[in-house]
Amino acid sequence: MISLPIDAVLPALREALSQRHEVVLEAPPGAGKTTRVPLALLDEPWLAGQTIVMLEPRRLAARAAAERMASELGEAVGETVGYRIRLDSKVGPNTRIEVVTEGILARRLQEDPSLDGVGLVIFDEFHLRNLDADLALALTLNGRAMLRDDTLLKVLLMSATLEGERLSRLLDDAPVVTSEGRMFPVETVWGAPYQAGEWVEQRVVGTCLEALAEQPGSVLVFLPGQAEIRRVEQALSEALGECRDIVLCPLHGELGLDAQRAAIQPAPVGLRKVVLATNIAETSVTIDGVRVVIDAGLERVPRFDPRSGMTRLDTQRISRASATQRAGRAGRVEPGVCYRLWSQAQHEQLPAYTAAEILQADLAGLALQLARWGVQPDELKWLDAPPSAAFAQARDLLRRLGALAEGGHLSRHGQDMAQLPAHPRIAHLLLRGQALGLGPLACDLAALLAERDIQRGAGADIHSRLALLGGEQRAQRGEQGGVQRARQLARQYRGQLRGAAKASVADPQAPRWVGALLAFAYPDRIAQQRRDGGGEYRLSNGRAALFASPDALMKHPWLVIADLGSRQGQREERIYLAADFDPALFDDVLADQVSVVDQLDWDEREGVLRAERQRKVGELVLSTAPLSNLDSAARSQALINYVRRRGLELLPWTPELRQWQARVALLRSLDEAGPWPDLSDATLLASLEDWLAPYLERVSRVSHFAQLDLSSIVRNLLPWPLPQQLDVQAPISVQVPSGSSIRIDYNEHPPVLAVRLQELFGLEQTPRIAQGRQVLTLHLLSPARRPVQVTQDLANFWRSTYAEVKKDLKGRYPKHYWPDDPLVAEATARAKPRKT
Repeated sequence: MISLPIDAVLPALREALSQRHEVVLEAPPGAGKTTRVPLALLDEPWLAGQTIVMLEPRRLAARAAAERMASELGEAVGETVGYRIRLDSKVGPNTRIEVVTEGILARRLQEDPSLDGVGLVIFDEFHLRNLDADLALALTLNGRAMLRDDTLLKVLLMSATLEGERLSRLLDDAPVVTSEGRMFPVETVWGAPYQAGEWVEQRVVGTCLEALAEQPGSVLVFLPGQAEIRRVEQALSEALGECRDIVLCPLHGELGLDAQRAAIQPAPVGLRKVVLATNIAETSVTIDGVRVVIDAGLERVPRFDPRSGMTRLDTQRISRASATQRAGRAGRVEPGVCYRLWSQAQHEQLPAYTAAEILQADLAGLALQLARWGVQPDELKWLDAPPSAAFAQARDLLRRLGALAEGGHLSRHGQDMAQLPAHPRIAHLLLRGQALGLGPLACDLAALLAERDIQRGAGADIHSRLALLGGEQRAQRGEQGGVQRARQLARQYRGQLRGAAKASVADPQAPRWVGALLAFAYPDRIAQQRRDGGGEYRLSNGRAALFASPDALMKHPWLVIADLGSRQGQREERIYLAADFDPALFDDVLADQVSVVDQLDWDEREGVLRAERQRKVGELVLSTAPLSNLDSAARSQALINYVRRRGLELLPWTPELRQWQARVALLRSLDEAGPWPDLSDATLLASLEDWLAPYLERVSRVSHFAQLDLSSIVRNLLPWPLPQQLDVQAPISVQVPSGSSIRIDYNEHPPVLAVRLQELFGLEQTPRIAQGRQVLTLHLLSPARRPVQVTQDLANFWRSTYAEVKKDLKGRYPKHYWPDDPLVAEATARAKPRKT
């Protein structure tokens, strides 16, 4: 067995695990932690013959790790070392090390919270912060605390780039064992700065051809997704032409086992490989022979949008930690080169670590598992707790699917859903389909929805995928692997539904049942066409969705949309996968999705109040009928809702009333603890039921609002004796030395007194109101009533500025009176005083 860097810290790791039940292991890429650590701990006394369960974040990595460990023991997989992943498992009666994906462990914990017979759970590559890993760790710690008193379950968290101190605190200050690792030098070649909106494929192809010409060895290219992999593979094939010593190997999670193994195995003698991979190649999986890495610096991640209730795939920049992981692939066996297709300055702006999936993912599955476990999120230990808004939205979806009973506990249907290894939407589809006697069709649909689209570019109609799955159509090149996996998953679902109660429908082959089953899974994505033959639809959740290009489904007025998405900044979702829908289903099997609402609202075009009873599915109106004998309270509320929607400007405000409102607001601001009520627009709008509703009995048209005596209505909100105090403390006007009564503008803050300069001769100080607490702002006007000065300090104006202003005004208005000493001059509202 060859020596690996991790071997140097194995004694320290054994010692730490013998002393503590939780340990954190940090080891850089290539240290060998994934394959060496489980084998090194297998015979530890504290394990006492129990098994080790190791979690891997991806199926490819789990299978590869099990195969390598079995190889080091000289055994076949399924003997001492085995694995369990979706659609595949190899374990036997003597298996001591099980490599599993996180979802497998979460379901095992639900069946056996104590994990009886397991002595150690290893979380590998925990820095990826997958949602299932966070959930599995939380349930493991909680189940251990409740049920493992005698032989306490040990937990080991391993990663190449890890926030070790945070994890140590989460695990009660667990010891951190660090491996220095061994990696050969990797030269970094920086690219030009990425430009906004730039397509990455052209830059990748050019860099790859350059690397093949300048560097020996195989090349690993990191790309964000399968679409980019396909385009780069095609461009490279054309560019390389007849070159036969280079093999192009795509690598992503949807490939078949043989294709994945071809990508990670050494290149045949005399050949070089170019592996085009997603971030599946970033961790755990060792790709032999690679000494050149070309990193596009992008990844595609699912991101849940709480506003729309949908998850979309976003392409984003990777973190610096991911960039380090990727570069490390070039230095596993010899010095290598990493071409980063972005600038060094852009690199410094990348986030340090990848954001935890739990902070941006759909939490419906997590909410269902926590409800089955019988806890709320705050009862468990999390490195990052589930966001409360997203978790509440997940619970709302579970209620719509019938998974939660009164009180928030799992219903019987919810318990059945939680036992199926599927998203809650898919589990609901399977159970409802089985109950209708549509089990086989439900399993086929569920398999198609659980996997990536098996027939990309073939239009959005899911019926064509069902025909492909059933063998009615022949799979094209590149589709066979997806079809095979979908068939395997459908068989697995059929096995899990055996024994479930079922009824029978008249014609289980009728096309309408596809739409019905999809509506079970996606009640929020039932869609109605906005106009006949158009490509835009309105969803029951109120959002808009459209076809990016003409599609055969556009002849149907109703759809159920199974897959849709959008780019950041787009308002409408794009429809990728859907089926036609028969709205007559709302009369029978989907009747529970229909609500009856009495709607009183305004017809904006006619300007009148209309009352009708609506049958609705979410935001979609199925039918309407007029309502007679309107309830007065409901009618009044409809009017209030209309005012609230349109705003207070709908009411007949006058400038005088707005001034009155501003006067009250001023006194309230000067004495918030005093008697002055809050009569701001925001408060008035929020309390329409209290002060406006009693006056709306005769309002039935928009024009009737103008007939309201709004002044009396609003002024009545000021109790006695405040109206008298208002006139004293915030008077409408003030008298100036000329004898004129000048109105104060309370819509400005501080209030403004706009007065001609000559009318203030003889006045030393700026006028005040509110018992001297508020200084007015003076707008000093010329004879033509244009402002020449704004001040709150009249005395200073006379002293320091008046002379210059006088000189200017005297030149422009020579017939007017401009005394040298304004404080002893007679104020006048005329050109000159009567006695000059």
